[in-house]
Amino acid sequence: MGDVFHQMNMGGEEVEADRIHAIAKNIVNTTFDKLPSNVVEAIKKLLLDTLAVSLCGSTEAGVHELVEMFMDWGGKGESTIWGYGGKIPCVNAAQVNATMVHASDYDDTHDPSPVHTGVVAVPTAFALAEMIGGIDGRKLITALALGVEVTVRLCKACKTPMPASGWHYTALHGNFNAAAVAGKLLGFDEETLVNTFGLAYHQAGGNLQCIPDGALAKRMGPGFAARNGIVAALMAQKGITGAKSTLEGSHGLFTVYHRGEYDPEALTENLGERYHVMDLSFKPYPCCRLTHPSIDATLALVKDYKLKAENIKLVTIGVGKYAMEDLCEPLNIKRNPRTIVDAQFSIPWVVAVAISQGKVGLGAFTGEAIKDRGILLLSNRVVPKIDESLGEKGLTPVVVQIETRDGHVYSKRIDNPYGSPQNPMSTETVLEKFRDCATHAFRPITEDRMEKLFQLISRLESVTEVKQVAGLME
Repeated sequence: MGDVFHQMNMGGEEVEADRIHAIAKNIVNTTFDKLPSNVVEAIKKLLLDTLAVSLCGSTEAGVHELVEMFMDWGGKGESTIWGYGGKIPCVNAAQVNATMVHASDYDDTHDPSPVHTGVVAVPTAFALAEMIGGIDGRKLITALALGVEVTVRLCKACKTPMPASGWHYTALHGNFNAAAVAGKLLGFDEETLVNTFGLAYHQAGGNLQCIPDGALAKRMGPGFAARNGIVAALMAQKGITGAKSTLEGSHGLFTVYHRGEYDPEALTENLGERYHVMDLSFKPYPCCRLTHPSIDATLALVKDYKLKAENIKLVTIGVGKYAMEDLCEPLNIKRNPRTIVDAQFSIPWVVAVAISQGKVGLGAFTGEAIKDRGILLLSNRVVPKIDESLGEKGLTPVVVQIETRDGHVYSKRIDNPYGSPQNPMSTETVLEKFRDCATHAFRPITEDRMEKLFQLISRLESVTEVKQVAGLME
């Protein structure tokens, strides 16, 4: 479906149509039975991973404050607050749950984009499903697959690398992700769904300034996107109209936000046949995905050559331009993180942790950890350098070189970090990740409840009421 789309204008003339109409038509026409079996299994894996990281995120800074604020506001008890229990209005539950999913920076990534998908789609789907009632697993899986597809296609169409654009794509394009999920669960026709996308676009935002400033706003973006998509859908359901040329109009997304630099074919090529949920990566480390090649390379060198922190003289890391700008500059801050967000977005920091601890886990990103003198001593010996041959956009390879005090030099290149489709985490590994994340939850989740949850998700297509799943996340 990569051809040009047409529609009639008010004068009866045939004009090129905004591709949002083709996207909406595909969403309306897609049923569970049209989904390939591997897509269904990929959605289940995404669901497990997203719920897992919400649990460890429930204790991260900013989340409890958001829960407290919404509890103070009160309102109709429609949807569950994961990890805390209790119910609040649907839009508020979606926002806080999405925030806790993203808080540890441990959620899935489409590496080439880069964008996080489950963080918006899953909280949106469950919050609405609880409010609507009677949503079965087949409907939920279908809505999730379509939400993921929309947001990945929007990102793939962008020609400008994310740092240069100034936008955090998860927050910006996540508005469309949530709109797609909400519209599908509410059973919209094509016209109502186009209005939903228009209203979601009217609210869309999410800039990248929070990253260099080390601000908690970074973890809030997906929550805004989830909320906005649901609000847009509920408004459209009431008959409120939105823009019709949301993506390619004279003031559409790609004109205004992306300066006209986009590939229109990416929006609709093989639409309904090709599902990008198959291309998602799952994170073995709770930090920016672009740091993961450096972690993999460092851990491999430490293991293979039995390297000790006290014997490290210098670590040189060859990175692409994108990784340098976002994860290595300004170097003094990246070596000496002021906040947890700084540490989550620092190659020098995670490399130092990998050398010092032989792993990079949740414990490396706490207020206490970022003051660790031993890790800071190592992070200040990390020297990142741009290697233009490694590429620029999205996740690029890295080359880590470690020089020891006794004169040895060891080097390792990583092209496909662990968790990527080319080097995947198994479903069993994701279950292990869930169990570990659960130990960090605000409210303990028992092994029995976890097993019930795993069983429900494994047979989700036969579950008649997905409220059961949400109930186990209290």
